[in-house]
Amino acid sequence: MVFLKLFIVFSKIGIFNFGGGYAMLSLIQNEVVYKNKWLTVSEFTDIVAVSQSTPGPIGINCATYSGYTAVINEGYPVWAAVIGAVLASLSIMWLPFILMICISKVMLKYCKTNAIQSIFQTLRPAIVGLLIAASLMLMTEENFGHPNDSTFVFIVSVSLFMLSFIGTRMYKIHPILMILMCGLAGLIIY
Repeated sequence: MVFLKLFIVFSKIGIFNFGGGYAMLSLIQNEVVYKNKWLTVSEFTDIVAVSQSTPGPIGINCATYSGYTAVINEGYPVWAAVIGAVLASLSIMWLPFILMICISKVMLKYCKTNAIQSIFQTLRPAIVGLLIAASLMLMTEENFGHPNDSTFVFIVSVSLFMLSFIGTRMYKIHPILMILMCGLAGLIIY
């Protein structure tokens, strides 16, 4: 049953997503954490971190790891979890792939028309909203801690967040280098 649900959920995410992988994260989280309860918020956050660190598109990586973890959490063996990972990955891609093939010829012919330009103009703010939602969904107590529980963990988390933001935004430090530096800092501090 979990395999059919994975197929439906990730097919739905794939077809209704606009804005790429980061915009997709809030949709994936809503489905796998809140609606189907396959993963905890903490597990999903770890999956997002690993998805960002591994090669490939973050949305597909996240679907792969979410499918694997969902099947494991449902009590299936590892070989079934591998099938869940492949199924989630293919499910998130197949409908957009077919849709893009079908509309690419039409888009090339009509992309400069006012109607198509208007559609793209209205999609841009929605995509920015989805990206902001993806950022905000990761700002949880599981990721930053709570000042009342452990002030040290909270201060370190917020400091690393601010230093990462400033480092990548102002000083143009490459994100991979920033991930490695933050991982090293976490290893040393904790």
